[in-house]
Amino acid sequence: MKRATLQVIIKFLMRVLTRTEYLGLENVPANGPVIIATNHMSRLDIPVLFNNPARPDVNALVTTKYKKHWIIRWIIDAGEGIWLDRDTADFSAFRQASDLLKQGKCLAISPEGTRSHTDGLQEGKPGTILLALRCNVPIVPVGITGTKGGFKKILMLRRPKLTATFGPAFLLEPVDRDNREADMLRYTDEMMCRVAAVLPENYRGVYKDHPRLKELLAGTK
Repeated sequence: MKRATLQVIIKFLMRVLTRTEYLGLENVPANGPVIIATNHMSRLDIPVLFNNPARPDVNALVTTKYKKHWIIRWIIDAGEGIWLDRDTADFSAFRQASDLLKQGKCLAISPEGTRSHTDGLQEGKPGTILLALRCNVPIVPVGITGTKGGFKKILMLRRPKLTATFGPAFLLEPVDRDNREADMLRYTDEMMCRVAAVLPENYRGVYKDHPRLKELLAGTK
């Protein structure tokens, strides 16, 4: 199945089976390379992002553990997703992601690395920052709510309310070679706090009391 056909199917299913709302779409660059950094609570997160109206060219880095679920594997393969082995230094996935961004496309990544089972954000990992720096592309934070338990509601013939809120894009300055580790940590916190800023308070997890998040919520640079 071609990607375009898959998108038509997913768009139809999302419209019929869910009540999905997209906010802040003006923050997503209409073209050119961009990374979308998102929280992750459910397998429904993938079709929510795949169906976003701002960037139909969105792709995703998806953990190889989902290969055991044939429906998800079929969707990811048909959608030309990039499989990532999170248990190893997956240089092949990193190269594929870099190539995709060099082609001017949009790439969605969950910096947490795995689904949160508490709704709240988990600690972010630096891989997304490394890719953004390597390719010199902006990052757009997005907070998704309502997807946890969404499949159960669909099976009960109840349309779950799903919301994806996009925050302003930001570009990272090159890291200081003499202070690389500290810069990578600071940039990772910056990214995760920006994701937290577009999420309701009870979704902010380990970043809920972070000083940088308080600055962002107060409108401070």
